[in-house]
Amino acid sequence: MDAPAPLAPQRDVTVVIAAWRAAATIGRAVASALAQPETAEVVVVDDASGDDGATLAAARAADDGTGRLVLLAQPANAGPAAARNAALKASKAAWIAVLDSDDFMEPGRLGKLMALKDSGYDLIADDLLQTPEGQPVSAGKPLWFRDDQTPLDISFGFFIDSNITKAARLRRELGFLKPLMRRSFLNRHRLAYNETMRLGEDYDLYARALSLGARMRLIPWTGYVSVMRGNSLSLNHGRADLAALEASDTRLLAFPLSKADATLVKKHRFTTQSRIAWIDFMTAMKKGNVVGAAGVLLKDVRQIPYVTRGVVRMVAGRFGGRKKV
Repeated sequence: MDAPAPLAPQRDVTVVIAAWRAAATIGRAVASALAQPETAEVVVVDDASGDDGATLAAARAADDGTGRLVLLAQPANAGPAAARNAALKASKAAWIAVLDSDDFMEPGRLGKLMALKDSGYDLIADDLLQTPEGQPVSAGKPLWFRDDQTPLDISFGFFIDSNITKAARLRRELGFLKPLMRRSFLNRHRLAYNETMRLGEDYDLYARALSLGARMRLIPWTGYVSVMRGNSLSLNHGRADLAALEASDTRLLAFPLSKADATLVKKHRFTTQSRIAWIDFMTAMKKGNVVGAAGVLLKDVRQIPYVTRGVVRMVAGRFGGRKKV
């Protein structure tokens, strides 16, 4: 008697890709998403790239003919949060996976994550493999799991603390993760990306979900490859981006948090405020407005050490780079 044929994986995942001038990389992202047997649909939203349709054309060229690729175009550039929200409204699968347009997934990633779908989790994340642009996957390094490979349940406080920059530890912000998200949880709590944010929109959504009782699991890397670029928005941000991130933490403080959790949110907000203070200080100094620069420091004297360290690093960099005669 012949053995029964293995059951085909259920296609329960919508893969969301927000794209802006991504003609060079979007094809790889789309192909990697369509190659996952669990993918029900791949929704690409072009965020008004203004590239004569090159981004959408490159995405279309990666279609596998299964009818799972959906292409949408925003009428005006509104940022990744708005593009992802448009994709969420246009899709219907039970689980949502966000994929950045310059990243990609290795085969088998979604299957390993979906193995946990009946375990009661609302957010199921694997580690990121952070790989320098132009380098092979083997050159990547994990964001979180280095030696200990034990999966973690992520609480609100643990999540916030991981996103606080601390001089004594490596940057390992869990806000960079791209978890599977249970659509029913997002719908039940009317959760979506905050469209005022172009920096930290993932952090904001995950934090709000966790504050509302979402259960989050983090497991070692199963296939998300995060391509690290020098011109990434997460590395190059302006004052408005930081102000929106600061406002996100202020909104979180309105949630019914424990005293310990509220303290962590305030610490995270303070690190953002420090970056804003540095920008304001340097803007004033570049204009020769010494009084204005001093005013930045007097507005919140707790920022003086941060700004001072920044000045010292800047001076050391300038003089340290000079060649000796």
